[in-house]
Amino acid sequence: MQDRTTLGIAFMVAFALIAPVMDAFAKATPAYIPVMEILGFRFGIQGLLLLPVALFLGIAHWPTRGELGLHLMRGFLILAATGLFFAAVREMPLANAIAIFFVEPFILTLLGGVFLGEAVGARRILACAVGFGGALLVIQPSFSELGLVALFPLGTALCFALYMVMTRSMAHKMHPITLQAYTALAACLLILPLLFAFDGTGHPALDPAMPQGVAILMLLGVGIVSTVSHLFISLALKFAPATTIAPLQYLEIVAATALGYFFFADMPDRLTFLGITIIVGAGLYVFARERRAEQLLARTTDVPHTP
Repeated sequence: MQDRTTLGIAFMVAFALIAPVMDAFAKATPAYIPVMEILGFRFGIQGLLLLPVALFLGIAHWPTRGELGLHLMRGFLILAATGLFFAAVREMPLANAIAIFFVEPFILTLLGGVFLGEAVGARRILACAVGFGGALLVIQPSFSELGLVALFPLGTALCFALYMVMTRSMAHKMHPITLQAYTALAACLLILPLLFAFDGTGHPALDPAMPQGVAILMLLGVGIVSTVSHLFISLALKFAPATTIAPLQYLEIVAATALGYFFFADMPDRLTFLGITIIVGAGLYVFARERRAEQLLARTTDVPHTP
């Protein structure tokens, strides 16, 4: 059992270290490639890579009408989350964008209480408020410089939290590879008609352009790295409890800071580092409370009952 947990931790560390590489590829994609086209490559490649695997392993199935609606909704949410984030990292440092995005665990905690009936005590609510305060320290200087773009990672966090709520309710019904493959296909069904509709319109955010040279490499990097990283997190959740591996996701901030410094000459200022510290501290507290609640529940469940 310990070996499986260690393997899950290793997969989670691998995810946290390579996931920001996808964002770096998106940031480095030449400006003449619109964000919508980057999304098309990101989800198109994921679908092309994962669907054959699901078919080969015999874990794919024809979705029911109800499942189709859920897949389309998940596809829309992850499409919106990724699109907002890619648009943000084109204008702001990777570490800043990821730090703001990490209010997502707090949003997920609150949504879990509303939609899934999960217990959310006063201490967790206070930790969420503190985490949001840390995010404001990161947002404030970016907002004064970039305007609404600085709020895009918040939109990413909200969409991704809703996506995770849906994932929690669907994950026990199908294999993670199948779920990721169908999500990618659903996102493609939503985005490809838009790319065809806006082709030749000249719209800077929607009109697709023929990628050349380095743009091709960057787009392939986005698609391949996103697929590998999502497989890693699926495997991590398979081998280790979510409350054990979730805090390791904050390694993304470390990886993003290093990538931003070495490849884009971006370095967060002191106020941003303070905000990151507050967000991480509050997030770790929320995870610790969840872990303790699960341990108490397990002890209660394991108590033998007298006949």
